[in-house]
Amino acid sequence: MMRIGLTGGIGSGKSTVAKVFAVLGIPVYHADERARSLMETDAAVKSALSARFGQGIYRDGRLDRAALAEIIFKNEEARQAVNAIVHPAVRADFDRWVLDQEAPYVIMEAALMAENEGWKRFDQVLTVSCPEPERIRRVMARDGITEEQVRARMRHQATEEERSAIAQHVIRNTGDELVIPQVLSIDAALRGAQP
Repeated sequence: MMRIGLTGGIGSGKSTVAKVFAVLGIPVYHADERARSLMETDAAVKSALSARFGQGIYRDGRLDRAALAEIIFKNEEARQAVNAIVHPAVRADFDRWVLDQEAPYVIMEAALMAENEGWKRFDQVLTVSCPEPERIRRVMARDGITEEQVRARMRHQATEEERSAIAQHVIRNTGDELVIPQVLSIDAALRGAQP
């Protein structure tokens, strides 16, 4: 079964694109959601995070996300440490999930793919492209945060050019081009690529 990576910068609309593929019957694994879940439920992940950041990072068994976010957005070494703990757990979880799927192909939706060479694990990569000002506007409206907070998150992500360089398919979500016809075209190509 083909494994397809779906990525895009914060606010690009990759979750919307993932929903269109799901409507077409394609199983979609949401890496960011699963990462959050694994940080709460996976004993090895919880133990490693507690060992690195102290027992106080969990309160009543629940991850203090705000405290962890505060640490990793200010400290690159801490951010890399979290990724080194969580990313392997997500990859293993995805591999188990794939075994339960029946479809022409599966998709992993993940914000970080170009940044960590995660794209190399996929047969093909799709990226959702959207102009930076529009992405900033969307995230500010969605999350209720400032432009500087959005830009701080963007600094930890690959550029549009870096994402496009690893992708076989680029979906343009600019507002000027319809997304659904682009997804339908890619879906037809992926189904046609099956052995």
